[in-house]
Amino acid sequence: MTSLAHLPPLRDVIARFDLGARKALGQHFLLDLNLTARVAAAAGDLAGVTAIEVGPGPGGLTRALVESDAKAVVAVERDSRFVAALADVVAAAAGRLTIVEGDALEVDMTAIAPAPRAIVANLPYNVGTPMLVGWLRQIQEFRSLTLMFQKEVVDRIVAKPRTKDYGRLAVMSQWLADARLVFDIPPQAFSPPPKVMSAVVHITPRILPADAPSFKDMERVVAAAFNQRRKMLRAGLKGLVAQPEPLLEAAGILPTSRAEEVDVAGFVRLAHAWRAHQDTQG
Repeated sequence: MTSLAHLPPLRDVIARFDLGARKALGQHFLLDLNLTARVAAAAGDLAGVTAIEVGPGPGGLTRALVESDAKAVVAVERDSRFVAALADVVAAAAGRLTIVEGDALEVDMTAIAPAPRAIVANLPYNVGTPMLVGWLRQIQEFRSLTLMFQKEVVDRIVAKPRTKDYGRLAVMSQWLADARLVFDIPPQAFSPPPKVMSAVVHITPRILPADAPSFKDMERVVAAAFNQRRKMLRAGLKGLVAQPEPLLEAAGILPTSRAEEVDVAGFVRLAHAWRAHQDTQG
């Protein structure tokens, strides 16, 4: 494994290159190398895997990934200021680290990194959720996702039915993958410190049955169901069909249920019922 112990402290790198965090980009830098090592370790065994990092910033997590057993590391960074700051890490990585300049919302992760691949990232707070949804669309392309978000987002990913955090993100994430909270990180661990707690979640794809609903169908049904989450489920589903009761009956769901009371398996049945209804409409 590569050791980067000889590299300067991250605070020195930030001072040398004048790398103040930009609020508009949702930047909060994790400078404690013990914590970045814990995040990298949370990804599990990376032997033979290409690790993809999003928003490396001054390179704390990047260093931990280079020091891991990952086959290679690809870091996607849209802020050009950090490319020069990461030059020392690139040199020390001896060919195992590649920096890709670009917006991670637009970069095809499967095109920049060979399989098997895993994403390990401290995501920008302002775009972390859209990034996750995009990766869920192609979750089978990844060995795993190990991601740092605001704690409230992680709570929404791992939430169970009949809780206030259970919603679209929980259903879609848990339908496609196993998701578990790994550990929390307090605000003071970051520079500048955010106003909220952060947390790391580890997500590994499930093997779906051959007759699983399409992502598009599942997403549409779940979105409609939670559109009016305080009302009965049939009220939200009227955005899909004029008479939702037959769909609910076909899915084995009481028409008086609320969306937050329906488990992932129930939504799968509902997506199947809606697709069958659509097919009968020609």
